[in-house]
Amino acid sequence: MEFLVEPFRFEFFRNGLIVAAVAGGLCAVVGTYVVLRNMSYIGHGLAHAIFGGAVASFLAGINFYLGAGAWGVASALMVNRVARRRTISADAAIGVITTASFALGVALISRARGFTRNFEAALFGNVLGVEKLDVVIVIGVALIVSLVIVILYRPFLFLTFDPEVAEVFGVRTARLDALFALLLAATVIATMQVLGVTLIAAALVIPPVVARLMTDRFRTMLALSVVIGTVSGFAGMYLSFYLDIASGAAIVLTQATIFTFAYLATAQNRAGHKRSLGVPAH
Repeated sequence: MEFLVEPFRFEFFRNGLIVAAVAGGLCAVVGTYVVLRNMSYIGHGLAHAIFGGAVASFLAGINFYLGAGAWGVASALMVNRVARRRTISADAAIGVITTASFALGVALISRARGFTRNFEAALFGNVLGVEKLDVVIVIGVALIVSLVIVILYRPFLFLTFDPEVAEVFGVRTARLDALFALLLAATVIATMQVLGVTLIAAALVIPPVVARLMTDRFRTMLALSVVIGTVSGFAGMYLSFYLDIASGAAIVLTQATIFTFAYLATAQNRAGHKRSLGVPAH
């Protein structure tokens, strides 16, 4: 029993555990809209864009959240503005803007050799780097994002499922798109420390996808997604201590395991339902 509670003796682990659980739920909330709007690539792209701002902030001696935050907001608004032009698809806009920003970060790193260790932590997450400030910021961002989602629940829902009709009915889709991009950027910045740049996209996508396999109702999907994200964040961080692997990787692998079981279970249920209806298997 003592072996199981050993990690909780360390303050850095307790901080990391709180951040991981809250970050998992936060990513799941935003990720539900990302998945349903077929914007899965934007989480990946924004994480890479913000990485460039994080590197620039580190080298300039600027606070990470200030530098990366300003960069993330600028990137999110730029992507949103370019993507709304009908001649350029959202994926193309994200690809151009975010990969250029990531490349800038890599270029800066290649000029500053002392950044190697921080570079690895930024890419894959690092529980050792989680401090009390990170706990406060992640919880704060989670509360703000949740509040905005609750207040604008119906407009966001309308925009998610039928943006063209929403605009006809007077919903200010351009402003909502910009606001959602800012919420996504804030989520990426807040969770980068524990999840890492390369794994944030998975944390945004996997919990909602698992929830989607289990239900067709939006509210149920949103709630299930948050539960899956929070539990997998907690469990992944706990396992990372014993497996001695990056926290972000442990969290995403935990989510991938949950997805595998959910997929197999739902596939079996669908097959059984088809057999009961006399539908031949393919």
